[in-house]
Amino acid sequence: MGSRHPHARELGDFLRARRGRLRPHDVGLEPGGRRKVAGLRREELALLAGLSTDYYQRIEQGREVRPSDDVLDALAGALGLDDAERRHLFALAHAARRPVPSRPDRAAERVPDRTRRLLRVLDTPAVVLGRHLDLLDWNPMAEALLGAPGDYPPDRLNMLLLLFDDALTGGRSCPDWERQALDYIGMMRAAVATDPTHPRATAVVGELSIRSAEFRRLWARHDVRGSVSGTKAFRVPEVGDVVLDWDTYPLPGDPGPVMLVFTAEPGSPDADRLRLLASLHATRAAIDHQ
Repeated sequence: MGSRHPHARELGDFLRARRGRLRPHDVGLEPGGRRKVAGLRREELALLAGLSTDYYQRIEQGREVRPSDDVLDALAGALGLDDAERRHLFALAHAARRPVPSRPDRAAERVPDRTRRLLRVLDTPAVVLGRHLDLLDWNPMAEALLGAPGDYPPDRLNMLLLLFDDALTGGRSCPDWERQALDYIGMMRAAVATDPTHPRATAVVGELSIRSAEFRRLWARHDVRGSVSGTKAFRVPEVGDVVLDWDTYPLPGDPGPVMLVFTAEPGSPDADRLRLLASLHATRAAIDHQ
């Protein structure tokens, strides 16, 4: 067995997860006899991609293999990858061709002053997330909606750690909880693809893998997201339920942080409730500072 480059290992795990999702009838093959695996066998995927089984197996096992872009194209087609998954496949394979840096650049993430100013002038809830989903900054509207992040130790201010904290999620009764979890996990997967051995990623994923079977199940899917968006319902005692759209916007850097912004349709009841919540929060803040 050759040396196991961290990106080659991620590449192999990603291919294995995607192969496991496909069934023979999905790709026009006859199931044939008893099968030990639910998804495609390695030899079946190799056949579809026009590769030898041995060569494909070495890629999936993370051995010292550097597949060409033509081979990656063939694998992407055989696996039916979407655009985001295809970019992820190529990113991992290209990174696996390069030597592992002896001292990777892991400077502490910081929020530029201009971004902080932008946060403060937005009249809607917004937060800045680091590459590993650490909460780096937020505006007063976000604090009104989500609570005071400053009440938590800095190393716990991470969207995945908070999302899988049963004490905060009320048993995860939110109907769109799993979809939101998959979005955040997909963003973490994209971050891990750029630096699989980063200590922060290792710490967050390691902790959740130990204490949450639910996280292990979703993490094993190897879903990947670039930027994400959706709709989320918030239960706010002061004003009632508020339904907001949320979108992520990349900020400068490679990889850089993202701004997560919540918005309501102008003139809607949700927009009225959001304004009322902001007014109540501002009043409380003014009283606290007296």
